Amino acid sequence: MSRAQRLLDLIQVLRRHRRAVAGTVLAEELGVSLRTLYRDIESLKAQGAHIDGEAGVGYVLRPGFMLPPLMFSEDEIEALVLGSRWVSERADGPLGKAARNVLAKIGAVLPAELKNRIDTSGLLIGPGEPIAAGDGELAAIRQAIRAERKMEVAYADERGNVTNRIVWPVALAFFDRVRVVVAWCELRNGYRHFRTDRIAALELSVERYPRRRAMLLKEWHALQGVPEQ
Repeated sequence: MSRAQRLLDLIQVLRRHRRAVAGTVLAEELGVSLRTLYRDIESLKAQGAHIDGEAGVGYVLRPGFMLPPLMFSEDEIEALVLGSRWVSERADGPLGKAARNVLAKIGAVLPAELKNRIDTSGLLIGPGEPIAAGDGELAAIRQAIRAERKMEVAYADERGNVTNRIVWPVALAFFDRVRVVVAWCELRNGYRHFRTDRIAALELSVERYPRRRAMLLKEWHALQGVPEQ
């Protein structure tokens, strides 16, 4: 592995860790000696990377540092193609269009032989159940999540009984057959999971919910015992 590729890999590893990570962990993941790792970290700092930490404490990369465009490996290209095709087929229309645009943009800057891997990938998405909510509902939910805005929903339970609720949407989970909104429900005063196919009506509120979404999501992860991604 060239030194330039090693530095790129180190940046990618640091980006995956939200908190300080020990030098020994980084060295093991990259397959280099601890001495080489320390030298590479100093090289990145000299190039402008904002890496906080020190030997024996751990390292964390602050946001904002950009390296020249990376060259994707074959596995990375296949991961991009497969993920984009799944989103294109199984998410709502606007998100599917965005996934196709991502592939087009990536293909435009790749060398011809790698661009051909995108066009001729043998990884396909099989047919599945229709999305259990329309494009409008899913797009509106995603908008509410991004803007941290409350939603007013009419929600039907398994018996068809409808209740009107004000919820704070924090995440949207895509399963094979259903889509589920993770939200704080003001009516129940707690976190609830709402199937999008049971939302009879939905309206975005102009009011933002009082706590930051990142903190709500972290709290939900802890309560559910679900590892953070």
